[in-house]
Amino acid sequence: MARAGLGTGWDCLLANDFDAKKAASYAQNWGDDHLICDDIRNLAPEDMPGAPDLVWGSFPCQDLSLAGMGGGLKAARSGTFWPFVHHIQTLRDDGRAPAVIALENVLGTLTSHKGKDFAAICRALRDLGYLYGAVVMDAALFVPQSRPRLIIVALRADLALPDGVSGQSPQDPWHNKALRTAFEGLPKSLQKHWLWWQMPLPPERILRFADLVEDFPKSTKWHSKQDTRALLSMMSEVNLAKVETAKASGVRMVGTLYKRTRVEHGIKVQRAEVRFDEIAGCLRTPAGGSSRQLIMVVERDEIRSRLISTRETARLMGLPDSYKLPERYNEAYHLTGDGVAVPVVRHLSQHLFEKLVPAKQGARA
Repeated sequence: MARAGLGTGWDCLLANDFDAKKAASYAQNWGDDHLICDDIRNLAPEDMPGAPDLVWGSFPCQDLSLAGMGGGLKAARSGTFWPFVHHIQTLRDDGRAPAVIALENVLGTLTSHKGKDFAAICRALRDLGYLYGAVVMDAALFVPQSRPRLIIVALRADLALPDGVSGQSPQDPWHNKALRTAFEGLPKSLQKHWLWWQMPLPPERILRFADLVEDFPKSTKWHSKQDTRALLSMMSEVNLAKVETAKASGVRMVGTLYKRTRVEHGIKVQRAEVRFDEIAGCLRTPAGGSSRQLIMVVERDEIRSRLISTRETARLMGLPDSYKLPERYNEAYHLTGDGVAVPVVRHLSQHLFEKLVPAKQGARA
C-alpha cells in the first residue's frame, strides 16, 4: 500500500516482505522482478540495487502495540528494526545512503519502554547521519477509518533542507500531545537533530463509511436473523441505546462493530460494541485473538449484520476496486489490516518526500 500511495512518479528498486501470502498479492499487482520474499535479516548488499532516494520501512508493530506483550525493539518481531538499520548502514558505507528514510508504526512506539524505544530509533537515525522528525497521521482525515499511525521521517544531514517543510514548533494535527511528550522525553543530544515537519491539511473528507458498503458482497454473507439477535444480546445498555437511536432516526444507518472482552463485576464477558459515527473502527489483522470487524445496517425496525467484506476493507485503506485481493477472506483481511492507508502515503509524498528528494526524473524507492 505504500507503493500505491507513492504513485507513478516513483520507481521501485526493491520490495521485501517475509510473508509469502502478502508477497504473492504484491506480485499480482506490481510484478515480482524487484520483489524478495524473505526475512529482512537474510538480505545481502547485492540484493539492494542502485542508490535509492527513499527507503520506506513498516516494521512489525506487535511488540510496540499497546495491545501487545510489550517486548519493544528487543523482541523478535518489532526488533526487525535493527536489521533495517544495518542495511541502511551498508548502503551508507557503499556511498548509496538514501536521501530520505520513512518509518511507519503504531502510536505505542512513542511510549514503549517508557520512551526508551522511541529514543533508540532517533539515536540510530542520528548515528546513521540523519536529521529526523515525526508526524502522527490518522487515516480518518482521508478515508472513513479511525487509524492513527506514527510516521518518522529522516533526511540525510548533508542535504539542504527545503523551505517550508520544517518549522520551529509543533503543528496540529500532525504533532499531537503524545508526540510532543515523547520529544520532550528525548535527551538533549537527540533533540538537537529533531525537525518539526510541516504539511498542509488535506481537504475536508466527504466520504462516509456508508458510501463504501456493498449491498451484495462476494467475500461474505449477511447473517441470519438469529445471528443478528445473538449480536444484539451481547451489547451493553449503552450500545443497545445506540441501535435504538439509529432505528428512531428514520433513515438507513450503517455502523461498525467489534467484539471485545470486558470485565464486569469481576467477571470477563464478551461484548459487542457498535458505532454509528460514519467511521469504521481501525482494521486489525484477524490473528492473535483479535476479532474481525462487523457491520450493522439499521433501517427503521430492520436490523442486518455481517462480517465486513474484504473489498470494503480495501476501500477503507484507500485502494481502488481494481486492486487484486487474495481470494481467501482471512488472507485479504490480513493484507489490508496490516497495511498503511494509501492516501496517507500520498499526502506525505506530495508534501514532504517529493520536496526533500533532490529534483530529478524518476525518484527511486
